[in-house]
Amino acid sequence: MLVNPANASTTKTILRDVREAADAVGLQIHILNASTIGEIDAAFATLARERFDALFVAADPFFTSRRVQFATLATRDKIPTIYSNRDYVAAGGLIGYGTDTLERFRQIGVYTGSILKGAKPADLPVVQSTKFELIINAQTARALGLTIPETLLATADEVIQ
Repeated sequence: MLVNPANASTTKTILRDVREAADAVGLQIHILNASTIGEIDAAFATLARERFDALFVAADPFFTSRRVQFATLATRDKIPTIYSNRDYVAAGGLIGYGTDTLERFRQIGVYTGSILKGAKPADLPVVQSTKFELIINAQTARALGLTIPETLLATADEVIQ
């Protein structure tokens, strides 16, 4: 798992959740940190050297801005990688699973409309995402030498060929 220690509050929450999930299914996780371009390169050097089974890139705005770097390094080093949103997959990443971006923007519009109609922001309910999307890049899977099971492809919201 790759996290950005400069984003401490998000990283703490993600690490807690991932550790709980890993324990529940009996997986061992290794945490790598990166908060600069050079540290991302160094993390991938460690991944290539240690030959971990897969990589999960935690949600982080800096990481999203480096999505092409992630896709390039993961494909070069043949590291199956899952990301927190579709942007990485559109840039060549393998799999993205996370909240539906369009639904999130729709909810922002609903909140904005309510505020413009006079609602006080403090009176609006806190809404958590309930719509998630699974995006798979079949071209990247082929480049990594992976065969994605048909059942997973069938459940994906989008498969990029």
